[in-house]
Amino acid sequence: MFSIHTNEPVRLYPVRLAARVGAAVGAGVLILAVPSAAQADPGGVAYLAANSLPVVIANLQTQIMLLLAGIATLFLVLAGVYWATAGGDPGQVDRAKAALRNALIGYGLAVLAPILLQLVQGIVGG
Repeated sequence: MFSIHTNEPVRLYPVRLAARVGAAVGAGVLILAVPSAAQADPGGVAYLAANSLPVVIANLQTQIMLLLAGIATLFLVLAGVYWATAGGDPGQVDRAKAALRNALIGYGLAVLAPILLQLVQGIVGG
């Protein structure tokens, strides 16, 4: 960046330094201004786990199945889009077939998730 009247560069270092220091100070003030420490209850009993192991594994199973089914659905939609827009291009058709294969693998893993988690639960001893 150059000055308007001369060909000497304009020095913006103090402005950048002030902006960085201001941002750091502002973040620190914002963190210290949150009253979460005042609401803490140091006298209560601290529980490390709210649920038992079978409940945690069941929740994990549900979340994994939802995630895998969502990703598989995304690949299924992509396969349909690739196939519809292929226009006879063999490379695009192969890309659509690969996306369809990935979608089927994802649905298969979503179906197998309960079995895999039962295996983990048996190993852990829950």
